[in-house]
Amino acid sequence: MPRSDGYTSFVGTGFGKKLATTLGLPQPVPLRRYAPGRPLVDGPVLVGGHGGTPALAALREGLTAAGASLVDQVPDGTRLGGVVVDLTAAETPADLESLRATLAPALKRLGRCARVVVVGRDPGRAGSVAQRAARRALEGITRSVGKELRSGATANLVLVADGSEAAALGTVLFLLSARSAYVDGQVLRVGEGEAPAAPADADRPLAGKVAVVTGAARGIGADIARTLHRDGATVVCVDVPAAGGALAAVANEVGGTALQLDVTAADAGARIAEHARTRHGGLDLVVHNAGITRDKLLANTDADRWDSVLRVNLLSILSMNEALLAKDGLRQGGRVVLVSSIAGIAGNRGQSNYAASKAGVIGLVDGYAADRGLRRRGITVNAVAPGFIETEMTARIPLATRELGRRLNSLAQGGLPVDVAETIAFFAADGQAAVSGNVVRVCGQSLLGA
Repeated sequence: MPRSDGYTSFVGTGFGKKLATTLGLPQPVPLRRYAPGRPLVDGPVLVGGHGGTPALAALREGLTAAGASLVDQVPDGTRLGGVVVDLTAAETPADLESLRATLAPALKRLGRCARVVVVGRDPGRAGSVAQRAARRALEGITRSVGKELRSGATANLVLVADGSEAAALGTVLFLLSARSAYVDGQVLRVGEGEAPAAPADADRPLAGKVAVVTGAARGIGADIARTLHRDGATVVCVDVPAAGGALAAVANEVGGTALQLDVTAADAGARIAEHARTRHGGLDLVVHNAGITRDKLLANTDADRWDSVLRVNLLSILSMNEALLAKDGLRQGGRVVLVSSIAGIAGNRGQSNYAASKAGVIGLVDGYAADRGLRRRGITVNAVAPGFIETEMTARIPLATRELGRRLNSLAQGGLPVDVAETIAFFAADGQAAVSGNVVRVCGQSLLGA
């Protein structure tokens, strides 16, 4: 748990738990997070669904190979580590009964930090009104279940294209695993694609890849660099010259290289591409993480305060990508991951400039993911939208506001920088070639606009 979250530590004691129960207060538990060598889930995984369950048929072998013990009925005397329910064959709202019938008994037997994954089809590709309604209903069910779960458990929805069921394996494994500790109530879309080849080393899925992380000197950016390095990537750490000392420390820690530059410089993208090419032989992954805040009510926001945030958080990405997405930039099958924010989805008082920039980032994802030229090169573009993450910045927030930020989500606690990094590493892997155009909120299913 975050060291600064004294409340979570307190309710973990006997007296604290009793008091929280008496007063009806939240009782968050330390989340299960990934470490190499740990099992995929703690306990068997119940599988079920509607009709012929085509997704399960395609996923069973891969789930078993990853270490999941699949069961078709809730076992006596054993807590479930997860549940996977396949509703890809649902045709009408009446078929949703199969989801209820599978989940209702299973939810009573979930273990600590268990996972619920529902697999369905994209409502936008439905063939009838009834089918569209059934598919759209899955989102409401999944989000609601996520808010009902306790003890660190999560629920998420995967929408998979017809015929691409096997391509969803990596997404389902991510959502079952401890890597998705702070991802809850989310919808991930898997487009057309084939079953991914298993990495040579499951603990180092990014081996041989070269990654660039902007804003890498501290906070979330530093943990992104550490996580990508842990997964096998060579990391180019980028930040402003003023952060040179901290940047060098992170680069040395991950065995990568440091590049001091201002991302708003006109030649920033070209310099990054050249550095990756000359020092490391090429570029496979770009993580646009650099960002700033200049908070003020809009009525009191001057042009300089507005412009500085838009230039760093949004316009710099457009400028850098002219070079990074050129043919001598990202290699075939490259990955681009942008860092947005739930402020770009729900807005935030006093952050109209920041919210505008982070909503604009989501617009970039939509635009780049639809680019046919990038798709022909196998390049995917996705984003993460962090919620309340325990950083040096959030530690300086006034106590009452900080506690509200921590508790107003389904997991009743703040996330860690590594939670954001894990989702980025998921998007970066070769196995996610069919995953593009997604914006995943790493927010514990925040109750604020999520």
